[in-house]
Amino acid sequence: MKIGLIREGKTPPDRRVAFTPGQILEILDQYAGAIEFVVESSPIRCYSDQEYEAVGVEVTDDVSGCDVLMGIKEVPVSQLISDKTYVFFSHTIKKQVYNRKLLQTILEKNIRLVDYEVLKNEKGERTVAFGRWAGIVGAYNGLWTYGKKSGLFDLKRAFECFDREELDQELQKVQLPPIKIVVTGGGRVGKGVLEVLKTIGLKRVTPHDLIHQYFEEPVFTVLSSEDFNRRKTDGGFDKKEFYSEPEKYESHFLKYAEVSDILMAAAYWDNRAPKLFNREDISSIDFNISVIADITCDIDGSVPTTVKASNIQEPVYDIDRETFEVLPAFGQQNSISVMAIDNLPTELPRNASEDFGKQLMENFIPELLKAESTILEHATIAKDGDLTIEFIYLKDFVEKEVD
Repeated sequence: MKIGLIREGKTPPDRRVAFTPGQILEILDQYAGAIEFVVESSPIRCYSDQEYEAVGVEVTDDVSGCDVLMGIKEVPVSQLISDKTYVFFSHTIKKQVYNRKLLQTILEKNIRLVDYEVLKNEKGERTVAFGRWAGIVGAYNGLWTYGKKSGLFDLKRAFECFDREELDQELQKVQLPPIKIVVTGGGRVGKGVLEVLKTIGLKRVTPHDLIHQYFEEPVFTVLSSEDFNRRKTDGGFDKKEFYSEPEKYESHFLKYAEVSDILMAAAYWDNRAPKLFNREDISSIDFNISVIADITCDIDGSVPTTVKASNIQEPVYDIDRETFEVLPAFGQQNSISVMAIDNLPTELPRNASEDFGKQLMENFIPELLKAESTILEHATIAKDGDLTIEFIYLKDFVEKEVD
């Protein structure tokens, strides 16, 4: 089987890659004779062409001879090669309108599409993801934003750091007053956030104490769904019911917003679930949060101030508390500064790629080499010019005309 690591074509370009040069050597050694790699030449990839060539991997401008083509972000429609197997994050399973043409073209070109986002084990758990690195970079960017807004410290941008080690060195410059930080989410993304907050030595407190106690040092808490959602009828909470019927619940997050200075949003959000707060809430003098790091970056999602994604070049925008107008970053001291970059892991691409490659080596490559793999079957969105059974619900979506 011949695998090609393709050049990222989306704009702005992503610097991550599925496998590092060293990981390719490991795979070739473990599966000698069963697998072959080529790398499509790229001037922006975090591991250079020369680094792959130095370990004996072929670098080329033509990957049309490969059986499987692996990337990270969506492949531009004009670059898709017919009758191939592609593996990347397609961002189509939630009927994302901006990728309708991509999915239509994949079907037209008889491409088999395997999506990393739906690669799951027998328990239904995702096996490959960049969530941890989104959390790490997102928390760092949140602290960078607070430093800029307050003028208390100045950090390098995350993408200016060569790797995680340099990022951690930068974090030693963080000097926080006795503020309170509230974190939502305890999954991969949330755990990445915790790594950063622990690196700067922040004390973790309970949600109750965050609201009711005074601290002479900066502290943070992590909220689970039950901490800020309650049943509309009686104020109770049932986890199973909340995840199956979230529309029965309402948010009571404002009590945390009244005492916190920074929100780091790292929780998965179902669009049937309540938002953390409403637009009009931020105009209240009781709404104390001034910096929001929305790592989830759901536009008009759980965090209403995320009205658009920001980007690495312009990582922050402000929201006026009275008019909800989007302002230049740090334009007013009393506005809310929002960091909502939608491709955070690419700011530390070498570390993120290495971690992702390990997950693929463990959970994807063995399945790829099987004669039949149920796991890959369930992660395949399109095959033989049609949607697979798992994703037949996309039929109406894909048959609509592209605007």
